[in-house]
Amino acid sequence: MTTTDEQTIPAPAYPGDPLPGALALQQGVRAWLTARGLDPDHPEVIDTPARVLRALNEMTAGYDEDPAVHLARVFPVDHPGTPIMVTGVPFTSLCAHHMLPFTGTADIAYQPPPGGAVAGLSKLPRVLDVYARRLQTQEQLTRQVTDALDEHLAPLGSACIIRSEHGCLAHRGARKPGSVMVTASYTGVFDRDRHAREELHRLMTT
Repeated sequence: MTTTDEQTIPAPAYPGDPLPGALALQQGVRAWLTARGLDPDHPEVIDTPARVLRALNEMTAGYDEDPAVHLARVFPVDHPGTPIMVTGVPFTSLCAHHMLPFTGTADIAYQPPPGGAVAGLSKLPRVLDVYARRLQTQEQLTRQVTDALDEHLAPLGSACIIRSEHGCLAHRGARKPGSVMVTASYTGVFDRDRHAREELHRLMTT
C-alpha cells in the first residue's frame, strides 16, 4: 500500500487482474452521467464507464510493479566520485486527493561509493514510473524515488527534484494553469554537505 500525508491507500488486491469492484466503478460512472443530465446510453458516452476503468487501471499500474526489479542488476563503478544523474525525465501521475493528473519532469541523481555499484541509466526513469503510476502526492513521489535508490544501491547520497503542473490547481478550485510545484528530496552527502548539493545543482543545469 502507499501512504499519503492524510491517508493510506490500499493497493489492488489482485495485481495483473481486473480490479475488484470494476463493475461497481462502471455503474458509478453511469450514475454520475445520469445525475449530470446525460443519457448514459448515448453513443458518445455508452463506452465511457469502461474507458474510465481502463484509464484508471493503466494510470495506476505501478501498484503491480516493484522498483527493486529495476535496480537488481548493477555494474561496477568506473569513475568513483562522479554522480550518476538523469535530468528532465517526463512523467504523469494521479493526485491522490482529486484523482486528476499532475505532469512534469524529474531530475534524479545518486553518488555511488568507492567500490560500489551503479544501475543502468534507464533504470532511474523506470523507478520514477513505478511510483508515478500510483495515486500520489508530489512530496511522497519525490521521497519514494530517493528511498528506493538508497535501499537498493546504497549510495553515498541521492537526490530527486520534481517540477510539475497539477490538474487540481489548474482546472478546479483556484484555477491557476501554468503554476509549477517544485519538491526536492536529498539524502546522505547531498543532504549534509551544502557544497556537494551546490555542485550537483550546477551539473544538473549545465
